[in-house]
Amino acid sequence: MNRESVVFAISGTMFGLLVGWILGTQQGPGPAAVAVGSPVAQAPVAQAAPTLDVQRAADLERQANADLNNATVRVDLGNLYFDAERFDIAISWYEAALKIDPTNVDASTDLGVSYYSSNQVDRALEQFAHSLSVDPAHTKTLLNQGIVRAFGKQDLEGATQSWEHLVKIAPNSPEAARAKEALAAIASAHPAGGVGGAGVSGS
Repeated sequence: MNRESVVFAISGTMFGLLVGWILGTQQGPGPAAVAVGSPVAQAPVAQAAPTLDVQRAADLERQANADLNNATVRVDLGNLYFDAERFDIAISWYEAALKIDPTNVDASTDLGVSYYSSNQVDRALEQFAHSLSVDPAHTKTLLNQGIVRAFGKQDLEGATQSWEHLVKIAPNSPEAARAKEALAAIASAHPAGGVGGAGVSGS
Protein backbone atom coordinates (compact mmCIF):
# COMPACT_ATOMS: atom_id res chain seq x y z
CA MET A 1 0.00 0.00 0.00
CA ASN A 2 1.48 3.34 -1.05
CA ARG A 3 1.09 5.72 1.88
CA GLU A 4 2.50 9.11 2.57
CA SER A 5 3.44 9.64 6.19
CA VAL A 6 0.58 7.84 7.85
CA VAL A 7 0.79 9.73 11.11
CA PHE A 8 0.67 12.98 9.19
CA ALA A 9 -2.38 11.80 7.28
CA ILE A 10 -4.19 10.99 10.51
CA SER A 11 -3.20 14.23 12.18
CA GLY A 12 -4.20 16.57 9.37
CA THR A 13 -2.41 19.91 9.66
CA MET A 14 0.03 18.65 12.26
CA PHE A 15 3.00 20.70 11.16
CA GLY A 16 0.93 23.87 11.18
CA LEU A 17 -0.11 22.98 14.71
CA LEU A 18 3.53 22.29 15.53
CA VAL A 19 4.38 25.90 14.81
CA GLY A 20 1.66 27.17 17.14
CA TRP A 21 2.50 24.67 19.84
CA ILE A 22 6.23 25.46 19.86
CA LEU A 23 5.62 29.19 19.87
CA GLY A 24 3.04 28.76 22.62
CA THR A 25 5.47 26.94 24.85
CA GLN A 26 7.94 29.79 24.46
CA GLN A 27 5.43 32.32 25.79
CA GLY A 28 4.06 30.38 28.76
CA PRO A 29 5.62 29.95 32.20
CA GLY A 30 6.91 26.49 31.34
CA PRO A 31 6.78 23.67 28.81
CA ALA A 32 3.28 22.73 27.84
CA ALA A 33 2.58 19.01 27.88
CA VAL A 34 0.70 17.87 24.81
CA ALA A 35 -1.00 14.58 25.57
CA VAL A 36 -1.73 12.09 22.84
CA GLY A 37 -5.40 12.40 22.07
CA SER A 38 -5.49 16.12 22.87
CA PRO A 39 -6.75 18.57 20.22
CA VAL A 40 -3.18 19.55 19.36
CA ALA A 41 -2.17 15.99 18.61
CA GLN A 42 -5.19 15.26 16.47
CA ALA A 43 -6.76 16.71 13.35
CA PRO A 44 -8.43 20.05 14.15
CA VAL A 45 -11.71 19.13 12.46
CA ALA A 46 -13.47 15.93 13.45
CA GLN A 47 -14.29 13.75 10.47
CA ALA A 48 -16.21 10.51 10.19
CA ALA A 49 -13.99 7.45 10.05
CA PRO A 50 -13.68 5.88 6.59
CA THR A 51 -16.03 3.00 5.90
CA LEU A 52 -14.66 -0.51 6.28
CA ASP A 53 -15.03 -2.74 3.23
CA VAL A 54 -16.68 -5.58 5.12
CA GLN A 55 -16.79 -7.96 2.16
CA ARG A 56 -13.10 -7.43 1.43
CA ALA A 57 -12.28 -8.00 5.09
CA ALA A 58 -14.26 -11.24 5.12
CA ASP A 59 -12.55 -12.48 1.95
CA LEU A 60 -9.10 -11.71 3.33
CA GLU A 61 -9.88 -13.34 6.67
CA ARG A 62 -10.92 -16.51 4.86
CA GLN A 63 -7.60 -16.48 3.03
CA ALA A 64 -5.72 -15.89 6.29
CA ASN A 65 -7.49 -18.77 8.00
CA ALA A 66 -6.76 -21.04 5.05
CA ASP A 67 -3.03 -20.21 5.03
CA LEU A 68 -1.59 -19.70 8.50
CA ASN A 69 1.85 -18.79 7.12
CA ASN A 70 0.72 -16.11 4.68
CA ALA A 71 2.16 -12.80 5.88
CA THR A 72 0.95 -10.84 2.85
CA VAL A 73 -2.75 -11.42 3.45
CA ARG A 74 -2.30 -10.41 7.09
CA VAL A 75 -0.62 -7.19 6.04
CA ASP A 76 -3.50 -6.58 3.62
CA LEU A 77 -5.95 -7.03 6.50
CA GLY A 78 -3.92 -4.69 8.67
CA ASN A 79 -3.94 -2.10 5.90
CA LEU A 80 -7.68 -2.50 5.40
CA TYR A 81 -8.47 -1.92 9.05
CA PHE A 82 -5.85 0.83 9.27
CA ASP A 83 -7.48 2.73 6.43
CA ALA A 84 -10.83 2.39 8.21
CA GLU A 85 -9.14 3.76 11.37
CA ARG A 86 -9.91 0.53 13.23
CA PHE A 87 -6.47 0.56 14.75
CA ASP A 88 -7.11 -2.04 17.44
CA ILE A 89 -7.88 -4.66 14.80
CA ALA A 90 -5.15 -3.41 12.48
CA ILE A 91 -2.65 -3.96 15.30
CA SER A 92 -3.58 -7.62 15.68
CA TRP A 93 -3.16 -8.31 11.95
CA TYR A 94 0.13 -6.42 11.64
CA GLU A 95 1.47 -8.25 14.68
CA ALA A 96 0.42 -11.58 13.14
CA ALA A 97 2.12 -10.67 9.86
CA LEU A 98 5.34 -9.68 11.59
CA LYS A 99 5.48 -12.95 13.49
CA ILE A 100 5.71 -14.61 10.09
CA ASP A 101 7.90 -11.97 8.41
CA PRO A 102 9.60 -9.69 10.95
CA THR A 103 11.57 -7.95 8.19
CA ASN A 104 8.51 -6.32 6.57
CA VAL A 105 9.47 -2.74 7.37
CA ASP A 106 6.33 -1.15 5.92
CA ALA A 107 4.08 -3.35 8.07
CA SER A 108 6.29 -2.67 11.08
CA THR A 109 6.01 1.08 10.63
CA ASP A 110 2.26 0.90 10.06
CA LEU A 111 2.05 -1.11 13.29
CA GLY A 112 3.97 1.63 15.06
CA VAL A 113 1.55 4.23 13.75
CA SER A 114 -1.37 2.07 14.86
CA TYR A 115 0.13 1.89 18.35
CA TYR A 116 0.49 5.67 18.41
CA SER A 117 -3.09 6.10 17.21
CA SER A 118 -4.15 3.86 20.09
CA ASN A 119 -2.29 6.02 22.64
CA GLN A 120 0.57 3.54 23.02
CA VAL A 121 3.40 5.97 22.45
CA ASP A 122 6.28 3.95 23.87
CA ARG A 123 5.27 0.87 21.89
CA ALA A 124 5.09 3.01 18.76
CA LEU A 125 8.66 4.22 19.25
CA GLU A 126 9.87 0.69 19.99
CA GLN A 127 8.27 -0.48 16.75
CA PHE A 128 9.89 2.33 14.77
CA ALA A 129 13.22 1.31 16.29
CA HIS A 130 12.61 -2.21 14.99
CA SER A 131 11.78 -0.83 11.54
CA LEU A 132 15.02 1.13 11.49
CA SER A 133 16.97 -1.95 12.58
CA VAL A 134 15.67 -3.59 9.39
CA ASP A 135 16.12 -0.53 7.16
CA PRO A 136 18.01 2.40 8.74
CA ALA A 137 17.13 4.63 5.77
CA HIS A 138 13.37 4.01 5.74
CA THR A 139 12.06 7.52 5.19
CA LYS A 140 8.49 7.03 6.39
CA THR A 141 9.76 5.52 9.64
CA LEU A 142 12.09 8.45 10.28
CA LEU A 143 9.37 10.99 9.59
CA ASN A 144 6.87 9.18 11.81
CA GLN A 145 9.46 8.68 14.54
CA GLY A 146 10.02 12.43 14.63
CA ILE A 147 6.29 13.15 14.78
CA VAL A 148 5.72 10.72 17.64
CA ARG A 149 8.74 12.03 19.51
CA ALA A 150 7.44 15.58 19.14
CA PHE A 151 3.77 15.02 19.87
CA GLY A 152 3.79 11.82 21.88
CA LYS A 153 6.80 12.52 24.10
CA GLN A 154 7.19 16.30 23.74
CA ASP A 155 10.81 15.54 22.79
CA LEU A 156 11.70 18.23 20.27
CA GLU A 157 15.40 17.44 20.42
CA GLY A 158 14.74 13.79 19.55
CA ALA A 159 12.30 14.81 16.82
CA THR A 160 14.90 17.16 15.37
CA GLN A 161 17.44 14.34 15.25
CA SER A 162 15.02 12.08 13.37
CA TRP A 163 14.06 14.76 10.86
CA GLU A 164 17.59 16.06 10.28
CA HIS A 165 18.81 12.51 9.64
CA LEU A 166 15.95 12.00 7.18
CA VAL A 167 16.80 15.21 5.32
CA LYS A 168 20.46 14.19 5.22
CA ILE A 169 19.93 10.74 3.75
CA ALA A 170 16.96 11.42 1.44
CA PRO A 171 16.82 15.17 0.81
CA ASN A 172 14.55 14.97 -2.22
CA SER A 173 11.97 12.58 -0.80
CA PRO A 174 8.39 13.66 0.01
CA GLU A 175 9.07 12.73 3.63
CA ALA A 176 12.10 15.03 3.72
CA ALA A 177 9.95 17.90 2.44
CA ARG A 178 7.65 17.45 5.41
CA ALA A 179 10.57 17.05 7.79
CA LYS A 180 11.95 20.37 6.55
CA GLU A 181 8.62 22.03 7.35
CA ALA A 182 8.79 20.70 10.89
CA LEU A 183 12.44 21.71 11.29
CA ALA A 184 11.61 25.20 10.05
CA ALA A 185 8.85 25.40 12.66
CA ILE A 186 11.28 24.43 15.39
CA ALA A 187 13.93 26.84 14.09
CA SER A 188 11.43 29.71 14.09
CA ALA A 189 10.91 29.17 17.81
CA HIS A 190 14.61 28.65 18.48
CA PRO A 191 16.37 31.13 16.18
CA ALA A 192 19.71 30.69 17.92
CA GLY A 193 20.21 27.37 16.20
CA GLY A 194 17.33 25.07 16.90
CA VAL A 195 16.72 22.65 19.74
CA GLY A 196 19.97 21.56 21.31
CA GLY A 197 21.91 23.73 18.87
CA ALA A 198 20.75 21.78 15.83
CA GLY A 199 19.70 23.85 12.87
CA VAL A 200 17.63 23.02 9.82
CA SER A 201 19.48 20.77 7.42
CA GLY A 202 19.53 21.83 3.80
CA SER A 203 18.83 19.61 0.84
